[in-house]
Amino acid sequence: MTNTTTFKHVDYLWDEAHAASLGDDQVALFLYRSNILGADLRITNYGGGNTSCKTIEKDPLTGKEVEVMWVKGSGGDIGTLTRKGIAGLYTERLRDLKKVYGGMHDEDRMVGLFNHCIYDLDSKAPSIDTPLHGLLPFKHIDHLHPDALIAVAAAKDSEKVTKEIWGDTMGWVPWQRPGFDLGLQLEKCLAENPGIRGIVLGSHGLFTWGDTSYESYMNSLEVIEMASEYIEKRVKAQGDQVFGGQRVESLDPAARKAQASKLMPLLRGLTSSEALQVGTFQDTDVVLQFINSNDIDRLAPMGTSCPDHFLRTKIQPLVLDLDPNEDLSDRKAILTKLEGAFADYRAGYQKYYDDHKRDNSPAVRDPNPVIILYPGVGLFSFAKNKQTSRVASEFYINAINVMRGAEAITEYTALPRQEAFDIEYWLLEEAKLQRMPAEKPLSRKVALVTGAGGGIGKAIADKLVAEGAVVVLSDINEEFLKTAQATYKRDQSTYAVADVTDAASIEKAFDAAALEFGGVDIVVHSAGLAISKPLEAHTEKDWDLLQDVLVKGQFLLAQESTRIMRDQGTGGDFISIASKNGLVSGPNNVGYGTAKAAQQHMARLLAAELGKDHIRVNTVNPDGVIIGSKIWEGAWAEGRAKAYGITVEELPAHYAKRNLLNEIIRPEDIADGVFACVGVLTKTTGNIINVDGGMATAFVR
Repeated sequence: MTNTTTFKHVDYLWDEAHAASLGDDQVALFLYRSNILGADLRITNYGGGNTSCKTIEKDPLTGKEVEVMWVKGSGGDIGTLTRKGIAGLYTERLRDLKKVYGGMHDEDRMVGLFNHCIYDLDSKAPSIDTPLHGLLPFKHIDHLHPDALIAVAAAKDSEKVTKEIWGDTMGWVPWQRPGFDLGLQLEKCLAENPGIRGIVLGSHGLFTWGDTSYESYMNSLEVIEMASEYIEKRVKAQGDQVFGGQRVESLDPAARKAQASKLMPLLRGLTSSEALQVGTFQDTDVVLQFINSNDIDRLAPMGTSCPDHFLRTKIQPLVLDLDPNEDLSDRKAILTKLEGAFADYRAGYQKYYDDHKRDNSPAVRDPNPVIILYPGVGLFSFAKNKQTSRVASEFYINAINVMRGAEAITEYTALPRQEAFDIEYWLLEEAKLQRMPAEKPLSRKVALVTGAGGGIGKAIADKLVAEGAVVVLSDINEEFLKTAQATYKRDQSTYAVADVTDAASIEKAFDAAALEFGGVDIVVHSAGLAISKPLEAHTEKDWDLLQDVLVKGQFLLAQESTRIMRDQGTGGDFISIASKNGLVSGPNNVGYGTAKAAQQHMARLLAAELGKDHIRVNTVNPDGVIIGSKIWEGAWAEGRAKAYGITVEELPAHYAKRNLLNEIIRPEDIADGVFACVGVLTKTTGNIINVDGGMATAFVR
């Protein structure tokens, strides 16, 4: 099956020209193969699986030629794997560990001994799967977790099914926790079945190989394709009885998203009882087919089978007992119902821990669900950041595909609970968690910034993202927003076009925040404009525009953000970007200065009212932010220059000279002021921080 046009269930991504440009660099070819395998989520998900190659290198101590195995290191992802993410080990030394292996009780010690086999001193820490590659003789090896193969591996009578699909060309080993002994079992399987093209690992995944990187790649694709075709025929034969048929009808797409956006802040608050979580929503056809089915009550509690799945999704999901058309307007009633469901889930997780813990097991972890299923609506996932929650949702979709395939083949079987627990609470897994880098100050926080299409708003968004938050960029100009969002990496931001003078528009922006991230923790009102005119030239239209954007906009934002933050029950921050002009009397400034003063006092009033909800409200007062600020691009700059009797070009120096520190104030300085409010001064509210270089006339006290 080497004709690339025959693949229906996997993507053939091998580029002959690119591969040729790598020449005979086997490590580069192994990395290339890894990346294109990881690009197809049907083959393996983020962080799942591992790949390797073996080369002949010169030993730096003896000068002799030795075989070195290059393998994905611990915690890496084959889709984004680079040279920095792999480990290089002496193959012979790794195989010599068989002489000191003491049996299953010795697995953890063996991982430490991998370090004694290191050839490349720049190696990433070797993973637990290292011996699975090292004890096999092949030059290039792929260990993958394709949905189709895990479906075969998790099906009842998996060994028999393996034989039916591939005949004598594939080996099979029963479920066993990854480690040195599993490597020995693969070695034994190959010895007993010489000439096989790969091995199915019961309830786990697939091993395939080749003499070259391309041969290994093609072997992997062909094996996965055969399993996929086998399953597809059986799924089609079930017709509308997949997962026992449908018992719940989905809402239409718009209604699903509307329902999800209203529910997510409540779910986020409940999942954040131990630590704040960030959410993801999925309502793909695959998800809906499963959550709407008759078999969900039987299959969901069984949990996932592949370790890579349940380590990211928890052993089982929470299924909500809500009608798809449930009226979510009575927040207290819905919250009461949800609290009961969460209490039951947490109690069940605690029982799972208590029933299976060992004497040396780590302490019980967060008992809240990662995956929440709402029949008729979709799947919610919650984790420490957007990437982790998104990946968790993708893994559960993989798990759904596995259950559908296994049920079509024979019958789905999950890992025994004790086996699952021993992996989830494995001391090596705990050690990996403890090695994770410290979280940034705003990690787990969701921010919404108005006026974020450029200038001060964009600088604030940049700072919040740099400190770990995810951000919803909001502005009235979509082109500005698209340009701004393009500066961030995946999972760091989304955008919502919004007019802050329109309550319905603001509500849509917050719905977008809820749908994308689960809710909101930080709201920054940076949208604004400035009009500088003497009293006699100031029109009523000027006045209304300033009041609407600066004051009414802040009021509407405060209303909607308070609703979301109260739903979450986790507090939050509201920051008003006002101005020194709200405190200082100046010429030609009656409309703007009055609006800014209103913003400042509204913030104080909000702080007094919302303190009981642990919602902090503070104000940042810029002054003279000319460079990089959008309001200085037009008539405002001309008006201020005229008021001071200077040219527009002289304004930056003029403003710098008049403050006590003689500093030019930039958008990034205002962003630092916002960060101080939300990331440092977490026990202050009703405060005003002047970022103006020191203007004595604007001193608050």
